Amino acid sequence: MADSRTPPEVDRAAASRRAVAARRERAALKRDVTTRVITPQELLRRAQSDPESPAGAMRVTEFLTAIPAIGAGKRDRILASLGISPVKRLGGLGARQRVVLAAFLDERWPEPQPRAGRSRLIVLAGPTAVGKGTVAAHVKEHHPELLLSVSATTRSPRPGEVDGEHYFFVDDAEFDRLIATGELLEHATVHNRFRYGTPKAPIDRALADGRTVLLEIDLQGARQVRAAAPDATLVFLLPPSWDELVHRLIGRGTEDAEERERRLKTAKVELASQGEFDFHVVNDDVARAAAEVVSLTR
Repeated sequence: MADSRTPPEVDRAAASRRAVAARRERAALKRDVTTRVITPQELLRRAQSDPESPAGAMRVTEFLTAIPAIGAGKRDRILASLGISPVKRLGGLGARQRVVLAAFLDERWPEPQPRAGRSRLIVLAGPTAVGKGTVAAHVKEHHPELLLSVSATTRSPRPGEVDGEHYFFVDDAEFDRLIATGELLEHATVHNRFRYGTPKAPIDRALADGRTVLLEIDLQGARQVRAAAPDATLVFLLPPSWDELVHRLIGRGTEDAEERERRLKTAKVELASQGEFDFHVVNDDVARAAAEVVSLTR
């Protein structure tokens, strides 16, 4: 006679699959924190809102070592100073422990606070393959009242790209001339290969006519625009997760393996700079993300 206390084989197999899936989800969350796709505070909020979720099931030791620059030794000192047991899970922290851990995170890794007011010059930037161009194209199609700036670049057109519509494709000599004559609002070399720049004249005309202008540019360009136009609103586009960003880059199929690796390294550096931006928008759905970007212009 079978022991009634022993779960059926099918139940044990299902439980094992659930455990493996949960470990994978926790590992993905840790990658998101490590690569700064989400802030430690955001992961802590998810754990508190649903203690049974993968975030809630994560041990506080795993959580802290996922944060860049925190190793095992530093982690243990932090837990001791906060009075938190290393066996605790994020979803099982007591009220006092949640408060002291949140305060610790806010002191050392403060989340950016959006600036008051709105500007008619909006800068959209983010890591490689996050979908900046797709979101910007959706804004252009559904909100023609906004001017989507067209950049100049020294790279060759990709399949389907049209000169003057997607980019102004120029050679190095012409790009040098644009810089020398002060015709670019910003310019930068991207991925150590090609140069990109934003022509000034169309932007100046649109702003003079009272229109809102959206610039879809890289991090270097965003910094230059902030220096040249301090009132510009900077928006950072985030992927839903690090794994999704990797999937999008590989799935695009426009770069070889060496170029993909270079872009992923660049993406990690770019994600670390999101604190310089006024607003963050997650590109989990193109239409939703585009609508959120547009809402920041009102």
